[in-house]
Amino acid sequence: MKKILLSIIAIALASIFAWGQSETADTLQPAHPSAGQGGENLAPLRPASGADATKEAGDSAYLRNDYQAAIQIYEELLRQGESAEVYYNLGNSYYKAGEVARAILNYERALLLQPGNGDIRANLDIARSKTVDKVTPMPEIFFVSWFKSLINSLSINAWAGWGIACFFLCLVGLGLFFFSKAVRWKKTGFIGGLALLVCAVLCNVFALQQKKSLTVRDRAIVLTPSVTVRSTPSESGTSLFILHEGHRVQIKDNTMREWKEIRLDDGKVGWLPASAIEVI
Repeated sequence: MKKILLSIIAIALASIFAWGQSETADTLQPAHPSAGQGGENLAPLRPASGADATKEAGDSAYLRNDYQAAIQIYEELLRQGESAEVYYNLGNSYYKAGEVARAILNYERALLLQPGNGDIRANLDIARSKTVDKVTPMPEIFFVSWFKSLINSLSINAWAGWGIACFFLCLVGLGLFFFSKAVRWKKTGFIGGLALLVCAVLCNVFALQQKKSLTVRDRAIVLTPSVTVRSTPSESGTSLFILHEGHRVQIKDNTMREWKEIRLDDGKVGWLPASAIEVI
């Protein structure tokens, strides 16, 4: 039993080291300049270090108020791969250029990658305040809202890291339970290990939920100035209501190419042309 437990601990340590190495290589380093909270001073997030010339060119264009040039550079960077930092800066550029709907779209994409980033959320709220449509979401049970907020407080990598740490500490607790001679330490190890095991499982569940939000993207932003939502996927369908640019919708039926069935936060459903929206 002792040898088995020691082997498990060694494997856990190796997993933590490997995860830490991958984090260093793959995760964007967060930056914390002013990002417009409480106002509209939408400063770009600046990388902590190692920004390449192309990224610097985009930031320089933004700071020179050449927003169209900044948009082109950031769009080109995003063709090479997703980045919360670049999405955020692109959203700022679109906002300054007067394209609020596309600013919201890119803030939403940045928030998917860094759900706990307060700067992104603050600027998203500023951009949303400029939209025409004001929809009151359907009320949720307090526990559901709290659960969603908890999941969105950290990113996938952060939840995975906490899961590994809790699992490792769980093994430490089991070590106390098996190897300690004092009854008090045995009880502490057992109870603590059990609690940490539950935490490790929850962290992994939260990480999987975050991954699902990234892979199954069923939210979209209306990009046309206005669009009529109809009862059927046809221009001859009954007009139900009108949506304006910048409004976020949920795609309920994605099986058709030209038309999408959508749902609003207040529960209303209908069909609109696929060309009027872009998936977050």
